Amino acid sequence: MSLTCVYSGAVHGVNAVPVEVEVNASEAGKVDIKLVGLPDAAVRESVDRVITAIKNSGLRWPSKSITINLAPADLRKEGPSFDLPIAVGMCSLDEHANGPLVEGALGKCAIAGELALDGRVRPIKGILPLTLQAKAQGLRAIFVPRENAVEASIVEGIYVYGVETLRDAYGLLAGEGHIRPERLDREAFFRSKQTYPIDFDEVKGQVHAKRALEVAMAGGHNVLMLGSPGTGKSMLAKRLATILPPMNEEEAIETTKIHSVAGLVDGKNSFLATRPFRSPHHTISDVGLLGGSSHPTPGEVSLAHNGILFLDELPEFRRSTLEVLRQPLEDGQVTISRAAGKFTFPSRFSLVAAMNPCPCGYLGDPARECRCSPTQIEKYRQRISGPLLDRIDLHVDVPAVDYRELRAEHAGESSAVIRERVEEARLLQLERFVSHPGVLCNADMGSRLVAEFCALDPASERALESAMETLHFSARAHDRILKVARTLADLGGSRDVREIHLLEAIQYRTLDRNLWR
Repeated sequence: MSLTCVYSGAVHGVNAVPVEVEVNASEAGKVDIKLVGLPDAAVRESVDRVITAIKNSGLRWPSKSITINLAPADLRKEGPSFDLPIAVGMCSLDEHANGPLVEGALGKCAIAGELALDGRVRPIKGILPLTLQAKAQGLRAIFVPRENAVEASIVEGIYVYGVETLRDAYGLLAGEGHIRPERLDREAFFRSKQTYPIDFDEVKGQVHAKRALEVAMAGGHNVLMLGSPGTGKSMLAKRLATILPPMNEEEAIETTKIHSVAGLVDGKNSFLATRPFRSPHHTISDVGLLGGSSHPTPGEVSLAHNGILFLDELPEFRRSTLEVLRQPLEDGQVTISRAAGKFTFPSRFSLVAAMNPCPCGYLGDPARECRCSPTQIEKYRQRISGPLLDRIDLHVDVPAVDYRELRAEHAGESSAVIRERVEEARLLQLERFVSHPGVLCNADMGSRLVAEFCALDPASERALESAMETLHFSARAHDRILKVARTLADLGGSRDVREIHLLEAIQYRTLDRNLWR
């Protein structure tokens, strides 16, 4: 055999594209190995790794001029995942020394993995999108590193073989191996992963804040918490994912794909069935938050897809960094253009932010005196741009917890109880927006849908008019109030938005009511 083809794949964004590893041996010219097909540095170095791994595995390749082509040639190939398919392709050219492969075996499977110099197969990033691509391509099996086998076996309809060495992989293709395909009880596995180690009943007091956060999660609203240090803002935020509806299988696979591409999935944490919670430090860069670099990878906004993005100490983030949030908040995705191509990462998340009421943190605190001047407070507030605040529906006060509440033995409502109400409200919204593609919850409503689904009776109309004139609400606050009121009506099982819902929604506009001043 002088030409062989091995199927593999390359990760592009959060998806994979098929790549054919063509290996050709020629008698012409001197004995050498050429690698073509737009490889990056890691792929070019694979030749040295592959040669050494083949030798140390007791296998051989023909002493001829060998050309390795990674097709399509116009797609840049990155990373070490092509080591194993290149090695298998080279070994298959010398069937006399290594043994013949089962006829048609290479045409039925995909292969991906990094090789160590002793022939061991090391885990790689992005194995889930590679497996999904192999299935979509119509292949029957995929050979992956042993540590990646559980992650790959989440995909139904394709045999997953976890191999530990190059010799294992070649032996399977030659019909000599005894490795069984990875078996996974997907339903039981999925259930076992849908547990949280924390619960809302661990939070003492803060009844008002809990109610506001329940409203935010029920309607998919973004929320900003304001309170002095130590009042429990971070504790509340970390438990928000526990009251969101459980992820379905499609959402879980989509979320796991993103984390797999980012290299955050391993043998112990091979699948994400709980909603992600991401809390980047305020020193994060624009690229770290949005994603990018010369070879674009998902940023924090994409890692929070289908979950929570928590920004603590919001005014401490660089203004330019916060401004990049505007596209993902509006579109639910991030598009990054680089020389290597255009990449789109999903980023549909709930933004939860927290901040102190002033630079010292004690404005309005009954126990400690605030020493900040009005100018300092105003300057601190202006670190957050109007366009970003325009995308936050609820501003919630989180006051200090009273000692008696802190020491109380009775627990508050559990996450399961709150989640049940949130799920019911979300189901109502899905039914309401069934004929409006892209609108999944109340927070997604545009002006036309607000007018259609948030109609007010005369009493509610008078209450809103009075609030707008008395509290000097802006036009942007008007729609936010109506959206939140619609969610409150859904939580209350009311078909119409009533005055009581509107008045409660107005309470969640702390910044617009100028209560800081």
